[in-house]
Amino acid sequence: MPRPPDPEKRRTLAIRAAAVLQREGLELPASRLAEALGINRTTLLYHFATYGELIEVALLEVLGEQAVFVQARVEQETHPIERLLAHMHAVHAFHRSKEGRILFLTQAVAATAGKRTAALLVASEQVFEANRRAYAEQLRLGIRAGIVAPCDPEALVSLTRAWTDGLLIQRVVTRSPNDAAMALAAQILRGFVRSPKRARPGEPHAQALARPR
Repeated sequence: MPRPPDPEKRRTLAIRAAAVLQREGLELPASRLAEALGINRTTLLYHFATYGELIEVALLEVLGEQAVFVQARVEQETHPIERLLAHMHAVHAFHRSKEGRILFLTQAVAATAGKRTAALLVASEQVFEANRRAYAEQLRLGIRAGIVAPCDPEALVSLTRAWTDGLLIQRVVTRSPNDAAMALAAQILRGFVRSPKRARPGEPHAQALARPR
């Protein structure tokens, strides 16, 4: 019985292979992809039977790395609004100069995954889902504490995500900086910040709010 592929080697190979496919196109024959990776075609097919499988592994790996990077930045903030902002800026920082990679991977999933596309989209969404729930809950706590202006927490988290993803795509398409748009988004979000001095007596300060797990 053949030995199963090493998971770490498989993830590394997927990232490298996806970079080649992003540059050369999904029509690139497997033999030429293997040659670009410095391996033979048999080894490539041993790790990935199809390009769809390869793209799936690469996308989930990138999203996992993004989640770790973003969470480290978010944990530096305590106020619920500042944590939302930290998330937006961290996503852009993670993809800085590599914005095309995530756009290619998400588009490639639709082109190669076939019937698995829906399942993959659900899996990638789960990477963000835990944080989405935590951000919304922190906003609710902040509203009760008087440090966040009354708002719809779910809607505010969704809006922030739309800005995050939309501005990232815009930077890929236009190849121009979007610092002004990011600054405007930050200004709008900070309009929901209230001074701790206005918190009702007995309510928790921002630093007492629960962090996303």
